[in-house]
Amino acid sequence: MSTASRLPGIAFTDHVFQVPLDHTAPQGEQIEVYAREVVASGRSEGADLPWLLFLQGGPGGKAGRPLGRDGWLERALDDYRVLLLDQRGTGRSTPATRQTLARRGGAKEQAEYLAHFRADSIVRDAELIRRRLLGDDRRWSVLGQSFGGFCTLTYLSIAPEGLDQAFITGGLAGLRSSADDVYRAAYPRVVRKNEGHYARFPQDVEAVRRIAAHLADAPAVLPDGGRLTVEAFQALGLLLGGGSGSGTLHYLLEEAWVEGTDGPELSDTFLAGAQAQLSFAQGPLYAVLHESIYGQRSVDPAGTGWSAARVRAEFPEFDARAALESGAPVLFTGEMIYPWMFDTDPALRPLKETAELLAARTDWADLYDPARLAANEVPVVAAVYHDDMYVDTADSLATARAVRGLRTWVTNEWEHDGLRVSGGKVLDRLIAMARGEA
Repeated sequence: MSTASRLPGIAFTDHVFQVPLDHTAPQGEQIEVYAREVVASGRSEGADLPWLLFLQGGPGGKAGRPLGRDGWLERALDDYRVLLLDQRGTGRSTPATRQTLARRGGAKEQAEYLAHFRADSIVRDAELIRRRLLGDDRRWSVLGQSFGGFCTLTYLSIAPEGLDQAFITGGLAGLRSSADDVYRAAYPRVVRKNEGHYARFPQDVEAVRRIAAHLADAPAVLPDGGRLTVEAFQALGLLLGGGSGSGTLHYLLEEAWVEGTDGPELSDTFLAGAQAQLSFAQGPLYAVLHESIYGQRSVDPAGTGWSAARVRAEFPEFDARAALESGAPVLFTGEMIYPWMFDTDPALRPLKETAELLAARTDWADLYDPARLAANEVPVVAAVYHDDMYVDTADSLATARAVRGLRTWVTNEWEHDGLRVSGGKVLDRLIAMARGEA
């Protein structure tokens, strides 16, 4: 099924595909996967252009909804017909949320269903779609951002015959890094991002301490009924991994207080802004599946087991209450998912037991094939962001060395969101590298 539409500078066609929930049982339950095909206006819709599949970051994030020829699409559409894939469970692809998952039964049934929503299944969906759109013999290129880069490594591991070339931005995962390895490397990077924020906005040290002290005594209620605890407040540090995130956080903090009838209280403006950053209502799979993207039997035989929470205990500087007592700055956390989030966020509460079962799962299949990657023949270029808060640079460079022919561009000009905010410059550089022009 497909329908065509237009927006300024682009023409796009909606596609909906039926794919197996479990690709090892192709005749079993089917789900829908949606993809938006985008081409530059003024070109014949039937023009023989090479295809570029875009794999969004996440997990659990739908593809962007372009309002015109903007962002990295501006550059991509010079050369490609782009396919924006809503990865299974996201956007218009048989969504997986507290509302839809309730129809599948209890937590055990929900967890078994969601076990089919990792990178290996996403790649097999993409291969099925490639064959239906392009035919068995024609390849396409892939652009993977963040988790989409993880998926691209899986693609190169299990179906490289479908790829002409691969572009990766901020998404070279450690091939044999356990979840614990990932978080042990992540917490020190987050400390550095906190230090950078407080150096930029020294007034925020006391502003954050004041808010944290208030929440430690009395958690606030967010507009959606969620609870803003001191730990939830710390989770606003997710912002610090983006190019404009430090400024966004500062502006949120500077409107934190208003004078109420009984004295100072947290403002509706602040609480609504915090909710906008912390709620998983628009992307619950990010929380439910986040640690499973690292789960591999060969490196995590005991499962991921709420790794971010366990490893956090090794970094006492993130203990907000201890910092308040000692007079130290209160540190924000980063891209970590904690069990308490399934108590404080109304969008996640019904999925708490499901998330517990996934955290305890021990039979995750390996996602990468080091031998096949070492023999890779697909041209691969990757942007590695220096001191990326989300993806460890050392892991990225080790993986780059392990993938035959992979070329890297290591840069501190952009943060993790460079593809989105650079106006096409990051993608342009990678395309030039793939052509031998840079």
